[in-house]
Order: sequence, then C-alpha cells, then structure tokens
Amino acid sequence: MAVTTTWSVQNMTHTDADGGVFQVIWQCLAQNEGGPESAVEAGKFVTTYDASASGFVPYADLTEAEVLQWVWDSEGFDKTEIEANRTERVDAQIVKNATTATGVPWTEAA
Repeated sequence: MAVTTTWSVQNMTHTDADGGVFQVIWQCLAQNEGGPESAVEAGKFVTTYDASASGFVPYADLTEAEVLQWVWDSEGFDKTEIEANRTERVDAQIVKNATTATGVPWTEAA
C-alpha cells in the first residue's frame, strides 16, 4: 500500500494592524491509502516580519502554500526527515496490522 503525506497549516497568529504573521501551527499527516493507519507530526513556527519590506504579504493575502514554504525554508527544518519518519511509522502499523488479529477463539465461526 502507498503511504501519502499531507502538509497543512492549522492556525496562524497575526497582528491586526498590519497583517503580519508571527506564528504558524503546522501539521504533517501520513496515511495509508488503503487502510486506517496514520501518523501525524505537528509543530509551531515562530518568525518575525517587516511590514515595510518589499516582499511582505499581509495575512489576508497569504496562501497555505506560501506559509508552508516559510516553515520548510526555516533554519534547521527538515521536511524530508519528517515525512520519512511519519511514513516509517505508518509502514510499521501496516506490518503489525497484517500480522496480528484481535478477538477470542471461542466466538470464532467454525
């Protein structure tokens, strides 16, 4: 089964006066496309902004893709490692679920 990862922004904190974002709550969800197995990692990205900078984008004009790129580009952030770790956890769940079962033997149909 294939495991897919989906990144999302769960929340952002911004300044009302100029729309500057200074905190982002992100999430990476890995899921087995053919089953219930999943693993999630979430975190907080804190940044500073300069509303007078030429590339400044206020809160109301941001897209999720832009904000995720901030997170991924931040110093010390390893997107590939997070995705690999979550995928590994899902793969382990898939293996466990394929080789284990629950129940009691006296209620099994003959």
